[in-house]
Amino acid sequence: MGSSSHIIVIVAMAIGGSIAIIAIIAGAIGSIVRARAIEASRREIAAYVAEGSIKPEDAAKLISATPSKKSDCC
Repeated sequence: MGSSSHIIVIVAMAIGGSIAIIAIIAGAIGSIVRARAIEASRREIAAYVAEGSIKPEDAAKLISATPSKKSDCC
């Protein structure tokens, strides 16, 4: 009876550790994806300024704007 309770504790710790590691990796991947999306947006805005589609002042406003926390996108 004693060894089965040790096995249960070990399995529970392994499952908990696995969940924690997966959560950390998922958070890191999410952060990387967000950073890439922001950088791609900045490059696209710079391209619009270079071709003359938007004014540099408007581009500065777009770049300095922060997305809302409730955004579905990123």
